[in-house]
Amino acid sequence: MDTIDREIQAPNSGRKHGGWVTFPFITGAVLGLGLAGTGWMANLIIYLIQQFNVNAIDAAQVSNIVNGGSSLFPIVGAIIADSFLGCFSVISLFSSISLLGTVFIALTATLNSLRPTPCNGELGSFCKDPSWVQFLVLYAGIALASMGLGGTRFTLVTMGANQFDNPQHQGIFFNWYFISQYAASAVGATALVYIEDNLSWGLGFGLTVAANLLALLIFLLGNRFYLHDKPQGSPFLDIVRVMVAAFRKRNFSLSPMADDYYNPIAVEGAPPNKAFRFLNRASLKAEGDIKTDGSGTIAKPWRLCSVQQVEDLKTLVRILPLWSSSIFLATPIAIQNSLTVLQALNMDRHLGQHLKIPAGSILVIEIVACAIFLTLIDRFLWLTWQNLTGKSPSPLQRIGVGHVLNVLAMAVSALVESKRLKMVHHHDRDQSQPRSSMLALWLVPQLSLVGIGEAFHYPGQVSLYYQEFPASLRSTATAMVALIIGIAFYLGTAIIDFVRRVTSWLPDNINNGRLDNVYWMLTVVGVLNFGYYLACSRSYKYQNVEKQVDADTNYTYG
Repeated sequence: MDTIDREIQAPNSGRKHGGWVTFPFITGAVLGLGLAGTGWMANLIIYLIQQFNVNAIDAAQVSNIVNGGSSLFPIVGAIIADSFLGCFSVISLFSSISLLGTVFIALTATLNSLRPTPCNGELGSFCKDPSWVQFLVLYAGIALASMGLGGTRFTLVTMGANQFDNPQHQGIFFNWYFISQYAASAVGATALVYIEDNLSWGLGFGLTVAANLLALLIFLLGNRFYLHDKPQGSPFLDIVRVMVAAFRKRNFSLSPMADDYYNPIAVEGAPPNKAFRFLNRASLKAEGDIKTDGSGTIAKPWRLCSVQQVEDLKTLVRILPLWSSSIFLATPIAIQNSLTVLQALNMDRHLGQHLKIPAGSILVIEIVACAIFLTLIDRFLWLTWQNLTGKSPSPLQRIGVGHVLNVLAMAVSALVESKRLKMVHHHDRDQSQPRSSMLALWLVPQLSLVGIGEAFHYPGQVSLYYQEFPASLRSTATAMVALIIGIAFYLGTAIIDFVRRVTSWLPDNINNGRLDNVYWMLTVVGVLNFGYYLACSRSYKYQNVEKQVDADTNYTYG
């Protein structure tokens, strides 16, 4: 604790700013933005159905698109921060964009002119479609709020870690970041969703606006304490440069001589390795590639790259098959999340006589299960594993466990839905009745399995990418996980749309469909993807010498 106190008083390495004094401001921003984002996103499906007369499956599709966008924008935010503006400016900008978006969403809930006339729920009632103006305001708000949420999510992590020199203090910050995120998500998915469902949509969305505004103000108040890092240039630019340079020199013959390749950091010249040899041309020196002023620097950066830059790209190519297997690990989760809300809408959500669980809050079970098992894994399971085997489980083993649990979760989802449909057909003969008598608590096992699986495979992926990525690309490791999630949501949207076109499994009223078949399909996809993952993991060779030693043993899971 003395070390931390000294860092507050006198930051290390001659720093004028940074240290633990910045922690309350950054964590406050994480809590506020997380609460604001979850407050409108967790209940979006219900809002579209009840307030904008959108049919259930279309509402689920919109939710998938929104979740995908908010997961892809962290990459955009990271590139802008690294290349142009820096973390502080990006966080300030995207927090403001998020605030504007939540204001638009709140206006649709408070002004009757921005919503269509609601359906009265009676048979034969006519549901009026929203006007183009109403849709414009709603979707503009959703787009802006998604963009703002995504642009700040991982940039806040980077900025928080940049305030510390000590890796141990960085690790402590990471832990508190994930704790703050889970806490904000849990409160948003329960308290705010309850207010929206039972009190007022306008009040609930108004509170998300207040949370976003408060987060922005807290973050800006800490400006004089922050360490502001200058943009270093995006690593993605180097990747593109290598590919362009290799293509432009595609007709050049490769040389066995080390001196023919540009390798400014090597004490003794060494040619690039022979894997993916066609990329080696990017570092092959040609006339006019090097400046003639004696500095030895590159004159044409889009025709010549260093050996290290080439090897960095090769590392990404090697890990790409493993990374791609995680897309079909995350896609069933994305589909299940949206469809589970529709299941909850058609089930008995009462706890006792007076308490009723909002359908949008049902996914908090997944968050809680993940948070609990993150702690159990870190404090108990891995210690037990190490005592029994003498070594820490590798990242690939952790991801593999996540694959298995994910397949089990889809199978359980299919069984639960099959049971629900039987109860609908046997006891609710009138198909116009929106709910069966089956308790929504039957959804707990499938959501818990997904959450437990995430506690294994998401930290495993972060550990793998951070460990195996080149040093110049390690800051993009978490963005790779975000990219997986974003692609999964969009792919999930495409799969649901395909299923609706070629089958009758997903009608507007899921009581008349076969949602259980969708889950069985996802189970089969999961099994096939697990086989693909096993093939990729068995053929993959760790690139770093310290691959399975102390780094994994001392790794702390969010």
